[in-house]
Amino acid sequence: MILSLVKAVHIAALIIWCAGLVGLPLMLSKHEIGEGQGSYAQLRLLTHRAYSYFVTPAAIVAITAGTALIFLAGAFTLWMFVKLLVVGVLVSLHAWIGHLVILMSERRGSFVPRSALPTLLPIVVAMVAILFLVLGKPTLDSFAPAWLDHPLGHELPVDETPI
Repeated sequence: MILSLVKAVHIAALIIWCAGLVGLPLMLSKHEIGEGQGSYAQLRLLTHRAYSYFVTPAAIVAITAGTALIFLAGAFTLWMFVKLLVVGVLVSLHAWIGHLVILMSERRGSFVPRSALPTLLPIVVAMVAILFLVLGKPTLDSFAPAWLDHPLGHELPVDETPI
């Protein structure tokens, strides 16, 4: 029961977080250079509030519930660790979008909008990679070289045994 509830919270938070990660770059690229201060201020407040009050809390809830799911389900497999690496990339892209939102508010009308494509492309690639890993649960071989999988029979370089 608790596993299903945590999974539902995780999925709901992911939907909000991912929708925000796709929507915010589109909103930031909507700004036109010649528009008036009123519409610029409205767009700036909308992007700031969406990032601060919806997208970031959803990301925190999604990551917290996802971490709980790892321990509740006991999913300590290689595909999960690769997924966590891609989630780290998604968190970095989330921070990059926050940086763009701050740039828009600090430039006071002189913000030059960028195309949304360079920001959206890595976000969508990360989302698709996470979906592939979660839904497919591929059996990944170890990324480590074979000689790291087996002890070599050497003594430890210190006299004390680590605890």
